Amino acid sequence: MKAFKNFKVPHTLTLLFGMMVIALIATWIVPQGFFQTFVNDAGRSVVIPNTFELSTERHFLTPWELLTAVPRAFAAAQDIIFFVFIVGGVLAIARKTGTVDALIGNLLGKHREAPEKLIFMVVFFFALASSAIGTAGEYIPFVLILVALCKAMRLDSMTAVGMTIAGYGVGYGVSAFNPFTVLIAQDIAGIPLYSGVWLRLVIFVPFVLIGFHHVWSYAKKVKADPANSMVADLPCPLDGQEKIDYPQLNARHRVILATFLATVGIAIWGISQYGWYLYELGACFVGWGLLITVLGRLSFDEASESFIEGVKDLTSTAVLIGVARGIALILEDGQILHSIVNGLAMPLSHVPAAISAVGMLVIQTILNLFVPSGSGQAFVTMPLMAPLSDLVGIPRQVAVLAYQFGDGFSNMIVPTNAVLMGIIGIAGVPYDRWFKFCMPLLAKMMLAAAVVLVLAVIFGYGAGLQEPIQAAVHLVDNARLS
Repeated sequence: MKAFKNFKVPHTLTLLFGMMVIALIATWIVPQGFFQTFVNDAGRSVVIPNTFELSTERHFLTPWELLTAVPRAFAAAQDIIFFVFIVGGVLAIARKTGTVDALIGNLLGKHREAPEKLIFMVVFFFALASSAIGTAGEYIPFVLILVALCKAMRLDSMTAVGMTIAGYGVGYGVSAFNPFTVLIAQDIAGIPLYSGVWLRLVIFVPFVLIGFHHVWSYAKKVKADPANSMVADLPCPLDGQEKIDYPQLNARHRVILATFLATVGIAIWGISQYGWYLYELGACFVGWGLLITVLGRLSFDEASESFIEGVKDLTSTAVLIGVARGIALILEDGQILHSIVNGLAMPLSHVPAAISAVGMLVIQTILNLFVPSGSGQAFVTMPLMAPLSDLVGIPRQVAVLAYQFGDGFSNMIVPTNAVLMGIIGIAGVPYDRWFKFCMPLLAKMMLAAAVVLVLAVIFGYGAGLQEPIQAAVHLVDNARLS
């Protein structure tokens, strides 16, 4: 008991590298195998059901390949790493103009006595944006602003992260139109795009309320007694930059804020119309940084110094993002990713339909640890789950819903999720403490999701979509023959 009390949770970097070591050992033990794949019209590699084969010869990864996986992981995660650097640097320029502090002061004047309104608005609108267009990394610029707001309201950085991640996770989990997850999954499953949207819209607000209730319940305890904070012993990531007297929000600040909203609007337009992602979004923020340097009447030397300081503050965050990507690289190199998928899916054919639906949820949740990309997970799992759902008597729409729930909600907690690691890193929240905060929320979400899936099976959600399904089956069969 004494040894347990003296136990200290390792640093987040230690935990992530430890997971890489475990992944390496798993490649020596788990049978190696693969599914056959074909390249679809979108140029993505899609697995073909019922083609899993064990490798005839085991390929052993060596400790040297574990070490080389670290720099390779940084290269693989470079888009999110450099986006985080750019956002941090540009936000530091915005703070130098006084706009960020003026905005915080203005919001405090409106919500200081009612922080629950702020928490609900953030959870709701972040969830709405993720549900509609799949925003995720775009929330990173808001993190330090929310941390500063929470500190001024006698809350903490955990509250700021909680409202951000709860909104992000709910939005992806119950997404109505997310082009990166639900539409890809429906396309692979062979059901009409946007079909079944009514249910996802109906459950949106209830899941938002679950997220809000969890964050606000914690925030109330911190507000009543700061000693209840899970990060009370840690330094604030603002590093003494908290303001006591905030500047007035003047006309110049309002113009800068308007250009920020215009930048976000341009980014959203580019995402929806041209498939932009982190490189293009980074370019938008670079442009915004140059613009606010002029509007804020800063010299370019002042802006440069602020940008560099902002980047420096996020160096540890970038390191965590890079190492987190290495876990998936090890599994891919060791040829056990498909083996894990196949092993998890096989038992579902031997249980009742409602249990199979919940089992799909559990499988998708587990697999999100190994394939943190929502679209990547869809391409790996949906070609298997769609025909499997036919065998166990589950509508394919339900299989898609299970994929959404498993991918979206577990985004809130899997350490291989670069966006999550970026957000908690910027806020200065260690992963182990975030896990302790978020695990009960994930459990609530999973329980509610299981109830929805069981009811969806009972009431035949999506059961009338048989003709498109048969067309999809023929498409896969033709692909296999070719």
